[in-house]
Amino acid sequence: MIEYTRHILDNGLTVICNTDTSTPFVSVNILYKVGARDEDPNRTGFAHLFEHLMFGGSRHIADYDYHVQKAGGDSNAFTNNDYTNYYITIPAPNIETALWLESDRMLALDFSQKSLDVQRNVVIEEFKQRYFNNPYGDIWLKLRPLAYKVHPYQWPTIGKNIDHIAGASLEEVEDFFHRFYAPDNAILSISGNITDEKALELVKKWFGDIPPANYQRKAIPAEPKQTEERRLVCEHNKVPADAIYKVYHMGDRASDEFYTCDTISDILSNGQSSRLYINLIKNGKLFSEVDAYITGDMDPGLFIFSGKLSEGVAIEEAEAAIQNEINHFIEDPISERELQKVINKTDARISYSEINYQGKSANLAFFEYLGNIDLINSESARYAQVSLDSIKRTARELFAPENCSTLWYLKDK
Repeated sequence: MIEYTRHILDNGLTVICNTDTSTPFVSVNILYKVGARDEDPNRTGFAHLFEHLMFGGSRHIADYDYHVQKAGGDSNAFTNNDYTNYYITIPAPNIETALWLESDRMLALDFSQKSLDVQRNVVIEEFKQRYFNNPYGDIWLKLRPLAYKVHPYQWPTIGKNIDHIAGASLEEVEDFFHRFYAPDNAILSISGNITDEKALELVKKWFGDIPPANYQRKAIPAEPKQTEERRLVCEHNKVPADAIYKVYHMGDRASDEFYTCDTISDILSNGQSSRLYINLIKNGKLFSEVDAYITGDMDPGLFIFSGKLSEGVAIEEAEAAIQNEINHFIEDPISERELQKVINKTDARISYSEINYQGKSANLAFFEYLGNIDLINSESARYAQVSLDSIKRTARELFAPENCSTLWYLKDK
């Protein structure tokens, strides 16, 4: 059981505190409620660009990393479709250094053409490395718009077009910051060797005077139900083997369907005793790699089958083999014993994540943003509620042909 206290400051900043005396460190985690889904379709990649800009210095602090390291800390960040997350782990006596750094860049990021040019070039090079210079790198640039026609999940976090970042102006960047990087659009969570009372006192000291943005967020368009199968064939790719992707729309992160789909993906492909590995790699020798996994997005996401074909295997044969596994699973999912084995593994994974103070601070912020912070203590129970009946019912609906988008990614012959 993770104990925490929850507070909302007058400026709208949500503060979550957790005391963990087993460590001499604290983790200061700030989740900003802005991800790729909040971007203008004609200016994608801004959320990820800001992840880089936030380390370029603020009005009073020219070198962010220098002060983190001088205080014996470590920092990092990540951006996804739904939010952007920053964290600092630091010795508990130095927590005010972390709060000073984070509050200063929330209040006044250093906007300059030089900083924008530097970080923009970094992101452009990252885009090229990830999508143009990496085998199979552009698959999600093709697969996302195939699966999503309305929802902004149709573009990846780094952006759908390199020109969107290349053409970003300083004025556009400043506007994005002032809309989304504010206390009333953030969740600050602290876990580590500090009392909740002291943590809250220090947060008020460093963040209490930062004004809110009072920005009215735009409604994100819901993806309509897919009613027919979609297919895309991409040929002449410079890759060592053909690949196939089959994706299916599934429920959002807070839904019961999420837990059922996550369990299904583990049954199908978690480890060398899984069905896909045994039947398609070990015995069938049709694939060199095969996997089933979910995106886990906050809004309705995707259940994904992916595989790289063995040499000499026809793409039609490979897809038929995946479909055969799907059909078999629908008709004969698993035994109660197999299900319990998977749930036990999941429970162990969740328990392990609760040990680390940095993981706790990140999870507290995430579940608060999801709308139910108590999930941090009830995730295992949600998985335990997955039944054979719910698996069979969900699989039959999930793997309906009209809910599927298929990509053939073929090597240059």
